Amino acid sequence: MRGIAYGVGVGPGDPELMTLKAIRMIQENDIIAVPGKNPKESVAYKIAEAVVPEISEKTLVPIYMPMVKDRELIRKEHDKGAKLIESYLDQGKNVVYLTLGDVSIYCTFSYLQHILEDDGYEVQLVSGIPSFCAAAARLNEPLVEWDEPLHIIPAVHKEDEFLDYEGNYVLMKSASHMKEVKELLAKTNKKVLAVENCSMETEKVYRNLSEIPVDAGYFSLIIAKKGPNS
Repeated sequence: MRGIAYGVGVGPGDPELMTLKAIRMIQENDIIAVPGKNPKESVAYKIAEAVVPEISEKTLVPIYMPMVKDRELIRKEHDKGAKLIESYLDQGKNVVYLTLGDVSIYCTFSYLQHILEDDGYEVQLVSGIPSFCAAAARLNEPLVEWDEPLHIIPAVHKEDEFLDYEGNYVLMKSASHMKEVKELLAKTNKKVLAVENCSMETEKVYRNLSEIPVDAGYFSLIIAKKGPNS
């Protein structure tokens, strides 16, 4: 029988925010896939290792997930990663793929999942704490209240875009366009907060728009809420 591919979210950074199920999945399976060329350098691996030190004795499978705009290169690497996972599944072994945050939100495993399922393999997802939920908790700020909608937007950086929908916003993957994002937010009356490297040792908290540096790191997340004049 073929094995099962599990996409497992390890949470935003603090090992204590890993779920019991994520821990159990790592403990019970011997093949651990990790995004990146060197598994032990992966942030997701380091989070898991802090809770499950025996992970270092398991078979670690590097899955290269290039962060580039070349769609053909991306497709080839995704196919290569999926085929590598399938080589273990065909041996009847389960594969646990570790990913930051939650496995269903802008997750690299999603690309592999589509390929694996198209090839007839079983895939199961194990949820983790999303980064924006952890950031809101760190800021002691409710993301939404009563009937407020929540909009989750990646890489908001176009000057002709406006955050004019009713409700609150989570802006993800904006670090490389932080200057443009700050200019966009300055045009609104929203209360702006941000967390960089949420729940990690290098965490930084910003409680207004002016505090957010334009060179904020990759793991920077912005929450824009209804302000006093919104």
